[in-house]
Amino acid sequence: MQDEREVDPVGLIREAYRIEGIGEAECRSIFLDWALRLPAGIEEREAIAVLLARHGQAAPDHPMTAILRAGLAPPARPRRRGGRRRSG
Repeated sequence: MQDEREVDPVGLIREAYRIEGIGEAECRSIFLDWALRLPAGIEEREAIAVLLARHGQAAPDHPMTAILRAGLAPPARPRRRGGRRRSG
């Protein structure tokens, strides 16, 4: 398993936990930025687990903790939309 410096090299997630009054929307935006910058070869779910272990226990009610936990949840199955397609 990697350490925090490997999975959050520029400290985006670490800094999100330090921002006073940060909301869920801002945490989602930071998480997306972090995910796009994740170094090649590092598994996203493993990286999230490292970050949760580092920050989540100390701040269980922080919005970033909720975002990270959601990142570990299995993806939802796509729901079928609409009815039967009409041919012809």
